Amino acid sequence: MTALREYPLNHPVGDFIRGLLPSPWSAIANGALAVALMCGLVTVAAIGLIWLERKVCAHFQARLGPTRVGPFGLLQPIADAIKLLMKENIRPRTVDGLAYFLAPLLPITGSFLVLAVMPFDHDIQAMDLPAGVVYVVAVSGLGILGILIGGWGSNNKYSMLGSMRSGAQLFSYELSMVLCMLLVVMASGTASLREIVLSQQGMVWDWWIIKMPGAGLLAFLLFMISSTAELNRGPLDLSEAESELTGGFHTEYTGISFSMFFLAEFVNMFASAGLGATFFLGGFLAPQFGFAPLDNALFAIPGVLWFFAKVLGLIFLYMWFRWTFPRLRIDHLLSLEWKFLLPVSMANLLLGATLVTFKLMIP
Repeated sequence: MTALREYPLNHPVGDFIRGLLPSPWSAIANGALAVALMCGLVTVAAIGLIWLERKVCAHFQARLGPTRVGPFGLLQPIADAIKLLMKENIRPRTVDGLAYFLAPLLPITGSFLVLAVMPFDHDIQAMDLPAGVVYVVAVSGLGILGILIGGWGSNNKYSMLGSMRSGAQLFSYELSMVLCMLLVVMASGTASLREIVLSQQGMVWDWWIIKMPGAGLLAFLLFMISSTAELNRGPLDLSEAESELTGGFHTEYTGISFSMFFLAEFVNMFASAGLGATFFLGGFLAPQFGFAPLDNALFAIPGVLWFFAKVLGLIFLYMWFRWTFPRLRIDHLLSLEWKFLLPVSMANLLLGATLVTFKLMIP
């Protein structure tokens, strides 16, 4: 076991602002800076992931994807965003006005709040909560609420059916995902996301996916399946199901309202991949293999780059799932959760508790 390194939380920029301004104003300035950076991250991540999704889809289908707007088609998502913003925002006469316009804001808000406690590096985190896992579970429910409100407020049978499907799906699969996170909380002894990352210091086999023999890998696989359902992505995108519901819960949305739902899907995917990297893959920690020259070279790479590399790897898995497997039927989808994933998650939690109690984890 290598010696654990100290990772101070204070960032030099924050320290500079605190030294420049008196107490209440420095906190406000740092908070405003964190919000501005988070907004920039959300925007850049969504645009980049839309382009990546199209490229990955194209290569899986032996095509090239966007190539004309900008080099390698990099400006195509920006062109699409401009097109959506210029489209008329049509509101059907029979909708519930408040619910109809409120619904698109909730999913992106939930993702934004999750990113607020995400540790991107040892000193890059907007807020470190002692009960960060509980907070993440709570605010992620805003996405479910937004879909339910959007389907009900649209006064459309396809939207209503899609939102009810989505509610059943998300409430069901959230149980398995929370049990997977609870396993790591139990093993690490903390509910702070930053402390969970720091509990994986050392060699690469100190990451929770490896450190708990069998239970860690199984929890990671269950987390990926459950989070795919939580994201409403194929093959578990029953709430949209274009071939059945013409778009599901967002059938009646156009223009900027539709773009908010579309944007939230990719920001949610980034947030879920970030949680997967944080809980199972060491977060911002560099992989260490016990060979000093290699370990020193890997450690010299900034932690934020390691975090984004791990996140991109998990995002590629999400895209791989979508463009490989066919869509499940709704009854098969719910049976998969209640008859298989949930019992396996509970048994895996019991296995993890046994490993922790009898100290059977990899030293």
